[in-house]
Amino acid sequence: MARVTCRPHPALLKGKLTNLLDYTLNNPDTLTKYKTAAQISQKVLALVTELCVEGAKVVEICQKGDSLLTEEVAKVYKGKKVSKGIGHPTTISPNSYVTPYTPLTSDTDEASTIIQPGEVIKIQLGAQIDGFGTIVCDSIIVPSEKNKGGTIPARQADLLLATYWANELFLRLMLPPGILASGTEEEKKKASAQKPPTQAKISQLIEKIAKSYDVNVVQNTTTWLFERNDIEAKKKIIVAPGEGYKGEGLPDVGEVWGVEVGMSLGSGKVKDFPQRATLHRRTNTTYGLKMSSSRQTLSEIVKKFGTFPFSLRQLDDERAGKMGVIECVRSHVLREYKPAGDADGGAVGRLFTTVAITKNGMVRLAAPPAPDLSQFKTEKKITDEEILEILQRPIAKSTGAKSKNKKKKKKPAKKTTDQEEDESSEEE
Repeated sequence: MARVTCRPHPALLKGKLTNLLDYTLNNPDTLTKYKTAAQISQKVLALVTELCVEGAKVVEICQKGDSLLTEEVAKVYKGKKVSKGIGHPTTISPNSYVTPYTPLTSDTDEASTIIQPGEVIKIQLGAQIDGFGTIVCDSIIVPSEKNKGGTIPARQADLLLATYWANELFLRLMLPPGILASGTEEEKKKASAQKPPTQAKISQLIEKIAKSYDVNVVQNTTTWLFERNDIEAKKKIIVAPGEGYKGEGLPDVGEVWGVEVGMSLGSGKVKDFPQRATLHRRTNTTYGLKMSSSRQTLSEIVKKFGTFPFSLRQLDDERAGKMGVIECVRSHVLREYKPAGDADGGAVGRLFTTVAITKNGMVRLAAPPAPDLSQFKTEKKITDEEILEILQRPIAKSTGAKSKNKKKKKKPAKKTTDQEEDESSEEE
């Protein structure tokens, strides 16, 4: 009988087999890929924001945004067998829209949609590296030619301030108890033993912020756990849930989340719009599609986008794609994101931040820029003591900068909160 020699995998001999299979934040490569994707997302967000001016066509901005994402992604991980691409297509959502909006060039009426001055525009997009996606969304007010650089009117200021502070509150409420605790081991243990806020408590506090600014929380705003190739994993937090809606799970160390906050000058209740659904995402459902056009469309989707969201305008043949997705949606192979907005037509503000929760606290991977608060003119403010106390809390440990040259005695510049958070993340 011939002797069979079993040779261990080369990676096992080098002690690297765990890293080959571990896609959690325990693997430093995972956080690096998230950060790389996040840098691209934020860079393109800034460039697309500059394109959002009075009279600009929404579809052209979306196309340019996707082109920029593709260009930036092509610059990283060159020559490596790593999947990379667009993690969320560029979407430009006008005033009362709640959902991401991405019109098609083949739909004449929607293709002619332009940005109006004074509108609240939501810009959402994202990149992915090796299946690690980072999505970001910012809300801006498009100024008129006469009011460039001017102050933001009171009600719009109320809307954006409520959205901003609700997002800051939400991030702090997502931190696991005791993660930033200091003091003795007994004190740290006591802090860790505290119960995290329930989803009902999170909604209650965010609704208090909305009340402070006389706005309403957008119903069923959902924050999802992110995993590799999945932006809607097993856990979710639903703020202001409607009847029949319920969140599941709470954040923990070692997880990445897509945090979403939405506020409205209307009722906050959501209704579907009559426009065609142009944003889709592949599900894990398998089904024997009967139509060849459906199979051809699905094949292109799998090859180009994997399980990340995509716009029908990104397909090779937009018109054929509109027909090909019908059976896919009907058989639940694809999920469609129907255009929807505030039921009363009120302006909506929305923010989306991709964060990582590490042992040192929270890292803002892809986040909208902090607003210039001097531009907001309103008499409304937050007075609730509990909320004000939470907003004062840090979201990450301040580890301090490591001096690269100890001989230099020059005093370092004072750090901002964001700089301290970035340094703490590097310690992970």
